[in-house]
Amino acid sequence: MSVLTRDEAQTRAQLIDVHRYTVALDLTTGDETFESRAAIQFTARAAGDTFVELKPALLRSVTLDGQPLDPHTLDQNRLALTGLTEGEHELRVDATMRYSRTGEGMHRFTDPTDGETYVYTQMFLEDIQRVFAVFDQPDLKAVFALSLTAPEGWTVLGNGIATDEGDGRWSIAPTPPISTYLVAVAAGPWHSVRTEHAGLPFGIHCRRSLAPHLDADADEILTITRACYDRYHEKFEEPYPFDSYDQAFVPEFNAGAMENPGLVTFRDEFVYRSAVTDTERQTRAMVIAHEMAHMWFGDLVTLTWWDDIWLNESFAEYMGYQTLTEATRHTDTWVAFGIDRKSWGYDADQRPSTHPVAPDPDAVPDTASAMLNFDGISYAKGASALRQLVAWLGEKDFLAGINTHFARHKFGNATLADFIDSLAASTDRDVHKWAEKWLRTSGVDTLTPTVGNGSEAGWTLDVTQHGNRPHRIAVGAYDRDLVDPGQLTPRDRFEIDIPQRDGPTVRPGRRPDLVVLNDGDLTYAKVRLDDRSWATALESLSAIPDPLTRAVVWNAARDMVRDGELAPTAYLDAAHTHLPRESDLAVVQGVLAFAATQITDRYLGPDDRPAALATLTSICRALIRRTEDGNAPGLRLTAVRHFISAATQPDGIQDWLNSDSVPGGPELDPELRWRILYRLAVLGAVDDDAIAAELTRDPSATGQEGAARCRAALPDGDAKAAAWDRMFRTDDLSNYLFTATAQGFWQPEQADLVRRYVPRFYTDAVELADRRGPAIAECAGRYAFPIHAADEESLRLGEECLSAADLLPALRRKLVDQLDDLRRALRVREG
Repeated sequence: MSVLTRDEAQTRAQLIDVHRYTVALDLTTGDETFESRAAIQFTARAAGDTFVELKPALLRSVTLDGQPLDPHTLDQNRLALTGLTEGEHELRVDATMRYSRTGEGMHRFTDPTDGETYVYTQMFLEDIQRVFAVFDQPDLKAVFALSLTAPEGWTVLGNGIATDEGDGRWSIAPTPPISTYLVAVAAGPWHSVRTEHAGLPFGIHCRRSLAPHLDADADEILTITRACYDRYHEKFEEPYPFDSYDQAFVPEFNAGAMENPGLVTFRDEFVYRSAVTDTERQTRAMVIAHEMAHMWFGDLVTLTWWDDIWLNESFAEYMGYQTLTEATRHTDTWVAFGIDRKSWGYDADQRPSTHPVAPDPDAVPDTASAMLNFDGISYAKGASALRQLVAWLGEKDFLAGINTHFARHKFGNATLADFIDSLAASTDRDVHKWAEKWLRTSGVDTLTPTVGNGSEAGWTLDVTQHGNRPHRIAVGAYDRDLVDPGQLTPRDRFEIDIPQRDGPTVRPGRRPDLVVLNDGDLTYAKVRLDDRSWATALESLSAIPDPLTRAVVWNAARDMVRDGELAPTAYLDAAHTHLPRESDLAVVQGVLAFAATQITDRYLGPDDRPAALATLTSICRALIRRTEDGNAPGLRLTAVRHFISAATQPDGIQDWLNSDSVPGGPELDPELRWRILYRLAVLGAVDDDAIAAELTRDPSATGQEGAARCRAALPDGDAKAAAWDRMFRTDDLSNYLFTATAQGFWQPEQADLVRRYVPRFYTDAVELADRRGPAIAECAGRYAFPIHAADEESLRLGEECLSAADLLPALRRKLVDQLDDLRRALRVREG
């Protein structure tokens, strides 16, 4: 399939201006395909040739200005339009299109709970071509007027207000000018909760089988939505630019959410069927805030080409966390960002695939390469850079620049240069120089302190910087409490600029017991602790008063493990000492996640893994004992989940499953039951009959995924062969069922059983990616990779695959990253 190059997009944008799409979709023609008719009004600025894109099952007819074109001239996804004359034109395309099972284009899903069917679109990045004919690039904005024919009993949602015309016919109000990738429809027997706010219709929607769970959280979701909407109107001078605001929680969605104007789509795991922690509720709230920020930055003003994807994602990421903190009950969102989200950026920025937040346009020559930059750099690092910019520039000037940007480019497109020019118009600071240092460079700076002992002049701080970005950071100084030496008391918090132009900083008094660089986590850099501070942290980390400071110290320890400067077992020992006393749920979840998935499963060898699992279960037991009074249900739920996943013997968790409850609570909901059954499957303590019985108890889509995960995890040669064939030999697994099967397949406890599949992955994944495309290729590279085969042979096989195979870019990128993580794991083990 042809990908669009940047040069081709620029040439086409110079030739044509697209005005309006009038699109009719018929969803009543069967389970495999739907009918698509598009009429496109556009102007040619001069005589010339161009092309339109579509990916049909059948191209029935094409006319240009009433004259038929030969459908057989369709070449892959391009239909040539030759001999255009200067002036107005109309292109009409009639086609049959295929439904998707991979979350691309028009995805179709039948709910196993009740047999109801739903469809929704995901048009990003070039998947609108799977739905109707289009001049597919972000800077050819147009008005979109859609109508749909849907089965009786269905509701249709779209970018604008949808009207039921009767007899299954629906019309959607025309949009303002928007980019092609932002068009959206969703149709099915949705359960809806509707309201009105600020004169606009608001709605939230989900599958009927999830209705009780959406209803239980509807007030919370809508309260967050209204609060964010109001706060953005306090920040932004441009009003919300669309006629309604719907949020649809849709099945088998590949991303977390998608910022379609007026119809944001979310993965429907955000409709919670089972108990969740408050941190998970905060995550859902952040995604709501993130997607709403896109209505301005991304939808009202859109990137010109995909090299500026960070302009969308970094801004929405920063605004999502910041606005949630300002406008809702979730006031500690930056702790979760620091301990969880930010590490995504740090890890990505230290791999060979790293790139600047704002890459050079030549580094994103086509749409295939653009897809690869939706990573921790464009999201987490970019948001961190903007947070540092606000600290350096001041929020007043930052928002003034943002509002200038909206006013200059509303309903249009913009570039990095445009954005920086808008900021520069609102400040005397050299924003262009800042952007060159922060946005046009890759890699992570490291800041290392040297703390001098107190003298008559005071104590000194000299920061060595590995890297060259300017930083404005806070430094925290803490002393042991005189009454209780296990506690730490804040003495001083001051700001410094890095590099230190005037030499070491001098502060009054004796040297503190603990000095923390980047206290408050306002910059993006790895930090180290001096020896005395590290010794203090090992003894008193949980006694640091501010959870965000604790997150900074935990991140320092995490980075030291990854860089071979701290033994993985030392990190586990620190977790064992301090997590039972930790009060912040995000910190507990972040530290346990790193301890389990990276240290225990990757950085420690097979001989050390049992002791690590014993440490994890000991931590969880302590947390479970601490929460017996019921005052910290989220902390208890986190401990129960990790205890289950770290169990090495089946008896205890089998008793929980049999009694349908953890002693002292919680009662087992579907998520916990499937979690226990999954661990029992890994340990060989259940068989397929037990899995089938649980699926009868919970036949939902989530239950289907749980069963697939459990069956793939069984320590049985036939079960492994069947799971492998489902992933790589047949193409009927949806994106979610493929992921679930892949998650269950590789287990550290089963290394010998699955060893023969390691070389097969590097051949079968290549063939799978070629057959099923980028979404499944990404799933294969992320979830089906033999992540626990941390040995030189697996590394050799992977490097051979990269050098020999002509890989789909999505798979190549995942393999590059996975193999770099494998090299790091081997270095840590050798250290």
